[in-house]
Amino acid sequence: MAAKTIQKGLSVILPSLSDIPESAVDLSRWPASLHTSEPNSFAHNTFKRRIPAIIDEIIADNAFAPDILASMQVLRDEIIAGSIQALGAAEPDAPFWNAVSAPHIGQSWLNVPWYWAEAYFYRRVLECTRYFQPAHPWHGVDPYANKKLAELRPERAPAALDSLLSGLPNDQNKCFRHLCYASLWGNRSDLSYNVARTVRPAANLDDERIHLLIDDSEAVWEYLAARSSRAGSSPTLRLAVITDNAGAELLADLALVGFLLQRGIAGQVHLHLKGQPFFVSDATPRDVLDSLTALSQSGPAAHRLAAALRTDIGRGVLQLRTHWFYSSCLMYYQMPDALRRELAGYDLVILKGDANYRRLLGDARWEPTTSFHRIVSYFPAPLFALRTLKAELIAGLKLGQAEQLFQLDPDWRVNGRRGVAQASLP
Repeated sequence: MAAKTIQKGLSVILPSLSDIPESAVDLSRWPASLHTSEPNSFAHNTFKRRIPAIIDEIIADNAFAPDILASMQVLRDEIIAGSIQALGAAEPDAPFWNAVSAPHIGQSWLNVPWYWAEAYFYRRVLECTRYFQPAHPWHGVDPYANKKLAELRPERAPAALDSLLSGLPNDQNKCFRHLCYASLWGNRSDLSYNVARTVRPAANLDDERIHLLIDDSEAVWEYLAARSSRAGSSPTLRLAVITDNAGAELLADLALVGFLLQRGIAGQVHLHLKGQPFFVSDATPRDVLDSLTALSQSGPAAHRLAAALRTDIGRGVLQLRTHWFYSSCLMYYQMPDALRRELAGYDLVILKGDANYRRLLGDARWEPTTSFHRIVSYFPAPLFALRTLKAELIAGLKLGQAEQLFQLDPDWRVNGRRGVAQASLP
């Protein structure tokens, strides 16, 4: 039975030993996963440079007590030159994490699977900041909150979204695709690797099409429109959005959700969120509420969106969901049965961001021309992945496309300049 903890009045379900699931795929037929030991790889550089810098940023963004500062410094030293330590026994989900992490405890952080290492690092940060210790002043405090809230200042992401909403095309098909692209490119605003600082955005979303390596948005629109029209006057389609980052990306996700509900495409949309802080800017229910507040204080179009979404939440047609799986080191082929059954009940799942895409493909080094549909055939629902590339894996490219991209830009897989809108439909 999963463990339960209370943080700031919110009940959060955490995994236990009994929650370790079997794989839904035959991994002997899958390629090896990306590894932090690969020299000059993005995975290697993440733990050689980015992660120590992230620790420094977390410390700088928070007025931590001395005990937390000491723990963060120990973790930093461990990553730079030490060996991986187990999660402390006092942590409520320690049995789960230590069981799934057993093969890697005692290893160097530069000699382990990349996604596991990132997930475990961010869980260790919560241990350092006493997030799950009820008696501690920092219990339940998001260590990334200040960074997230800075992006919600009126002149930043809310103003940009108000401008986007004010200029949407009238045609429903074009509007849907426009909002999909906004949601996709919003994934550049990952606060742990903010490529938006270095990748100059195009003047308008249509000009970004050159950077879109795969675009199945038209097929997804036709799929939704065909099923929505069958529903008659009362839309019955049930959609899920598995979110990635808070801030600019989440605001764009909310704009897409608002369109789907208010135009009668979907009868119900569920936002699947992290139940606790995970990667730096990962979206939680608290971040959704903060986003609605920020939008309501922005321009008229953003204000209308916030009001409509609050009404939708009140009516139950927009629901916020969490599951411990999303804040774990497991891949999507290791989903627990209850989550698999829930996702199977949706007419479409929109999967956001690079980390979710990596988990979908097992963080494995697939040949770029491998069929995306074949890889994700284990997924229990029709799927639409919106992702900017920030990791050295991809599937579904045309023959020769990867080679051309390497000639144009050797870092095309990791610099966030390019993206995919990639579907697996019935």
